[in-house]
Amino acid sequence: MLPLSLLAGGTGMASAHEFKLGDLEIGHPWSRETPAGAKVAGGYLSITNHGSEADRLIAVSSTISDKGEIHEMAVNDGVMTMRQLPDGLEIPAGEKVELKPGSYHLMFMGLKSQPKKGEKFAGTLTFEKAGTIEVEFAVDAMGGKTEDHGSNGSH
Repeated sequence: MLPLSLLAGGTGMASAHEFKLGDLEIGHPWSRETPAGAKVAGGYLSITNHGSEADRLIAVSSTISDKGEIHEMAVNDGVMTMRQLPDGLEIPAGEKVELKPGSYHLMFMGLKSQPKKGEKFAGTLTFEKAGTIEVEFAVDAMGGKTEDHGSNGSH
């Protein structure tokens, strides 16, 4: 029998909740449970580029939403702003980019089902150079991890 680590080698999984695509390592994709009736949810993860060339996250989708977008949140002159990044998010060579509450993040819009604590849902990340990878988002409690911009992106 082959060890599980060898069997999982071709699936893009690097460990329990990390995924690998070429030189890119995607760490712990997660989301938060949403209240009944919520139309959007946030998605968070880290992307480490172990390569010698920059890449760019250009698209995201999930099984729980009609569409996905890549967003940036920032504070400019004391005003919190959020905007979609239509050209995607650059992942510089040799660097790690964190998508987290209050910063870069994913938005899952037009929810078809509510993410529930303890569950997982499938998502797809598309990179300009590395291509596409399927990942799983682990769902934490509504108040879990760190503070974000409201009840999962109600903006």
